[in-house]
Amino acid sequence: MRVAVIGAGPSGIYAAEHLASEYHVEVDVYDYLPVPFGLVRYGVAPDHYSIRSVRDKLAETFENPLVRFRGNVKIGRDVSAQELQEHYDAVVYTYGASLDRELGIPGEDHRMSIAATAFVRWYTGHPDAIDFGEYLPYASDVAVIGLGNVAVDVTRILIKPMSELELTDIPQHVLDALARSAVRRVHVVGRRGPEHATFTTKELKELGEIPGVDVIVDPKDLPSDFAQAAASNKVVARNLEVMSDWSKREEHADKSIQFHFYCAPVGMDLERGVLSVMKMKLDENGKLISTGDVKDIESQMVIRSIGYRGEGLPGVPFDQESNVIPSVDSAVVGLENSYVAGWIKRGPSGIIGTNKKDAVACINQLVSSSSESKATSAEIIDQVLADRGVNVVDFAGWKRIDAREKELGQSRGRERTTIHNRENLIQIGLGI
Repeated sequence: MRVAVIGAGPSGIYAAEHLASEYHVEVDVYDYLPVPFGLVRYGVAPDHYSIRSVRDKLAETFENPLVRFRGNVKIGRDVSAQELQEHYDAVVYTYGASLDRELGIPGEDHRMSIAATAFVRWYTGHPDAIDFGEYLPYASDVAVIGLGNVAVDVTRILIKPMSELELTDIPQHVLDALARSAVRRVHVVGRRGPEHATFTTKELKELGEIPGVDVIVDPKDLPSDFAQAAASNKVVARNLEVMSDWSKREEHADKSIQFHFYCAPVGMDLERGVLSVMKMKLDENGKLISTGDVKDIESQMVIRSIGYRGEGLPGVPFDQESNVIPSVDSAVVGLENSYVAGWIKRGPSGIIGTNKKDAVACINQLVSSSSESKATSAEIIDQVLADRGVNVVDFAGWKRIDAREKELGQSRGRERTTIHNRENLIQIGLGI
């Protein structure tokens, strides 16, 4: 058998690893980026060293001679879904969910209203990222909308001292831009209360450990029945303990992070420098309702972190309502010999370990449903791409990029500096 995996993030690499190691299947892992690892490289904050180091473990999969990395190949442009079906016994779609969600409120289309997905791409060095370096000198107050880990990451990167970031692998142009930043206050805004937030405690606690930064929580936002709220979930209990401690602290630092719970964004006027929010509350049944009171939060920039959503590929079924590829037992509905795993299957939920379990289940289903191999040779699909002028970056190319990033970092006293320019990545990957 030969199988194509579309997406070189954790789900795709776990799928390839299981196919090769457990079933001795030849696998080509495609990605439209010239580098592998997906959100481990372009979603995890640069100062989270332990999570980013997962890519070293993921890279081991490509050392298996049965697995090939085919970077800088865009499905639907360089090769069609139909052609993949013709050249492989099965196709597994694992390309994740990379688009942002919108609030749908007045003023959201202002240039200083930014999706967290775009901002994260910028500070992790994604080749297609918008450069937000020129935005930061004009914002002393930034509102980050959302009560999840991405919102916490964005907040931390916005306000963390340069001394805490300069030894990470953050791209040099991003580090230089953050050094010019005028941000003094970050307002974390959520429509629900602290007991409903989805932060992990480790990420949350990091905010209170940033030197020279106060974390402000209004004691009135904490649940009145602390014990009952904390009893529902161990993570919630730990989070409430952290935030309760913050609510008792005195303010003394020049910079601050302020939480605004029970605040639903209803509009933004960033020319005037305000985010307008409707104050919310819980009724006797625990349902979130409006109080009718609107308040303005000073903000020259708003970063909305309200979730990711998937996008479709040409020739592949896609559910526009749920933003996933429709499937039954991992098999794509309406597309023969095609399977799906990860966020593009179930939506943006779970952690890296969740994706591994999902990928393994998908591959087990694929193998149990497979018949006699009809795949063409690897040389044929390689020739198709070459004839179309596609500069395919293989795993040896990634190793060249990896070595160049480490070399660049060491020249600046860092372990690595991420290279963000696509053409540079391709040229290095091709050995040009």
